[in-house]
Amino acid sequence: MLSEATYYTRMGLGLWNLIRTPPHPDPASVIKAQLDNRESVFLATARRAVFDNPRNPYSHMFRLAGCEYGDLEAGVRRDGLENALEALHREGVYLSHGEFKGLQPLVRRGVEIPSDTASFANRTSAHSLEQVSSGSRSRGTHSRMPTGLVSYREAFQSLVREEFRLAGRETVGLLPILPSLGGLLRCAASARMGAPVSRWFSVGGTVRDSFSYRALTAALVAEARLAGTYVPFPSYLRPNDFVKVAEWLAARRSRGAACYLNSIVSPAVRVAAAAIENKLDISGSLFLVGGEALTEAKRVLIESAGVEVFPHYGISEIGQAGHACSQMKSGNCVHVMLDTVAVIQQTRLAPLSGVEVSSLLFTTLLPFAPYFLINVEMEDAGVLSPAQCGCSFSGFGFNLQIGDLYSYGKLTGHGMTLVGTDMLRILEQTLPAEFGGSPGDYQLEEREGRAQTEFALRVSPRVRVHSVERVRASFLAQVRRLYGGALTARHWSHSNGFQVVIAEPFLTGSGKVLPLHLLGTRKSETPR
Repeated sequence: MLSEATYYTRMGLGLWNLIRTPPHPDPASVIKAQLDNRESVFLATARRAVFDNPRNPYSHMFRLAGCEYGDLEAGVRRDGLENALEALHREGVYLSHGEFKGLQPLVRRGVEIPSDTASFANRTSAHSLEQVSSGSRSRGTHSRMPTGLVSYREAFQSLVREEFRLAGRETVGLLPILPSLGGLLRCAASARMGAPVSRWFSVGGTVRDSFSYRALTAALVAEARLAGTYVPFPSYLRPNDFVKVAEWLAARRSRGAACYLNSIVSPAVRVAAAAIENKLDISGSLFLVGGEALTEAKRVLIESAGVEVFPHYGISEIGQAGHACSQMKSGNCVHVMLDTVAVIQQTRLAPLSGVEVSSLLFTTLLPFAPYFLINVEMEDAGVLSPAQCGCSFSGFGFNLQIGDLYSYGKLTGHGMTLVGTDMLRILEQTLPAEFGGSPGDYQLEEREGRAQTEFALRVSPRVRVHSVERVRASFLAQVRRLYGGALTARHWSHSNGFQVVIAEPFLTGSGKVLPLHLLGTRKSETPR
């Protein structure tokens, strides 16, 4: 209780400091300066965070690789940053997702390097805001965000507004409340850019299961208003009902207003489906969506409501990694934000699925990023290629893109991230102990539903389950016990996006039953 109070007190102080800090008067020049100096900034941060700190795990990795700071600098200057990062990866300077999260030991050349997530915190930056990733680890991943970082993200949003011509559109958010800080910060950022959000819709669960989060969110909204920044109080949706958002968009359209919706992917799909089913005209609206993959099926449904939709790609521990431009009208494709990250890719077998993927490895470049990371995997895959469009992003210097972007080691439906390894205990120990069966009889499937990403717990008929509802209740209770699990269970229940089915788990091509069956890695699996 005391730690929670301390956490939200710091959040309130951080929000106050942010709002009292003026936005950048010339946002484009701030982004351009960072982009033009990305290699120099990376080297300076690496010297401070790694080479001047022998206890940093990367310092150990560089020593084992026989690489000193002078070697790193020479390699970056001679070959370019991305080529130097490729060479470092070959020498063992990288982090798997499990190593970064502290889920597995960090071992290089037979030597175990002491580390945990906090070991990679960027100690050179002053912290003022703190958020916890939506991952389901019992402790979560705390990312401290200096005011400078949040302000920098706002500067980037000015480029987004220019690319999509948002100045003439009314803004509406379909965004989460606490414990996620994303909805509040996006609403505050819009107001600070002179385009306040007209309505903030949210999946808020019930008063009974989320009263404290509703109250804390209301308190922070009131604080923002007191500080002179207009943030609307959230309007909570009824369970499994997104008609209210579609009605709002249709009403605005009938009055001649064009609207822009900021949302997670699956809720945005539900809004489009609600509009179609209820014959509500929301055509001409623009949806900018993130939090999970924008699959072709989801894109087609949204566009069938007369709406244009474009994805963006963010990672809570890293920041804004990519954003589509107005010409990317197919696939889940984004420009890489080269001012914020450097990205390379490596072919590997995905954990928990065994499918070969092109894994993306990220290196943070901002001097005030919450973590200083070199070649870290976030269990996302995609294809890197030069950006071929002539948009303002390309003209600005964002000339690299990621195509076919998806997650291969975690579930990201509805923007709620569940780390795959967290599911193992529930699927292979807890459920078999309670209902019978053994590992391999339970499998969590992420699948493309008619109007959203859906999840199904597949239970083998051999288990002889007497009550599907009991299994469902037990599984959701286990998820709620994980950090961030209450938020995940709330969204799954609200959207009716989770069910238990009596069906054989899927088999891999080699005949294995793996605990997760993810959207992006289902090419080689069939029901057994």
